[in-house]
Amino acid sequence: MSEFGQRMLDGDKEPDANSVSHWVGSGNHKRWTYIVRFIETNYPGVFSPDWLFGGKKYGWGLRYKKSKSFCTLIPERNRLKIQIVFGGEERRKVEAILPELVSHARADYAAATTYHDGKWLGLVVDSEEVLADVERLLTIKRKPKPA
Repeated sequence: MSEFGQRMLDGDKEPDANSVSHWVGSGNHKRWTYIVRFIETNYPGVFSPDWLFGGKKYGWGLRYKKSKSFCTLIPERNRLKIQIVFGGEERRKVEAILPELVSHARADYAAATTYHDGKWLGLVVDSEEVLADVERLLTIKRKPKPA
């Protein structure tokens, strides 16, 4: 059985930087670090990231939240995933830029389930183009603080 995409499921051990780097792989860890820096730079003092264990089915995720969820970085075996929940107004803004996003980001958005609290997008971050899309999506979710 391939471990690709497998989640970190040991609920007794909160991930650290080394375990995440090893789990997602070096290229994906660079993308992980890029997203973390993007959030820290554009939203200084807004979020206190916390590790959240979603049980044996979902594993660990690094959640950024203030009063409502901003995003969750999910370390998977040899890949990185980000989860962003978009409310109604945010969905309209995302759908306006959808044609400009990479094809699998568009497909993942179209396939995402909409619940009472919003549309839950799980996006695999596997290229620099997707990183650029993540930046755009996060700025739709919450405007960056002025410099």
